[in-house]
Amino acid sequence: MSDQNTAAKDEFMQAAIDEARMGRAQGGIPIGSVLVRNGQLVSRGRNKRVQENNAIKHGEMDALMNAGRQRTYRDTVLYTTLMPCYMCAGTIVQFKIPKVVVGESRTFGESKEFLESHGVEVVILDLQECVDLMNEFIAAEPTLWNEDIMEL
Repeated sequence: MSDQNTAAKDEFMQAAIDEARMGRAQGGIPIGSVLVRNGQLVSRGRNKRVQENNAIKHGEMDALMNAGRQRTYRDTVLYTTLMPCYMCAGTIVQFKIPKVVVGESRTFGESKEFLESHGVEVVILDLQECVDLMNEFIAAEPTLWNEDIMEL
């Protein structure tokens, strides 16, 4: 198991945070994700539900779509600024992505046990920057957040 005490963000989490910030700047939900293989960035994505009027274009889904067809995902790591929802977690399990590195799970954390129960290693960095991004968004756009998590 990898070092879960690595609270410092690395270049890949920074790339996910950059995606989240771009999404928010476009009027969307600030959740970003990147897919990594062997220390190399494969793809980037951000939540585009608002920008593309697409119900399933979450950050993780966008990163996976942007990766295109891959022969395997068993040697990848998915970085995401927020704990994945069950839809994204199901895709992670389906694609057999072995590890997910999460910026924060305080705002939304319900899929951790689901992922772990399917053998996915979940590393939560608990980065204040990710918490602040979500808290600022939720305060400014509570209706949009509740729509995104299907709580309306």
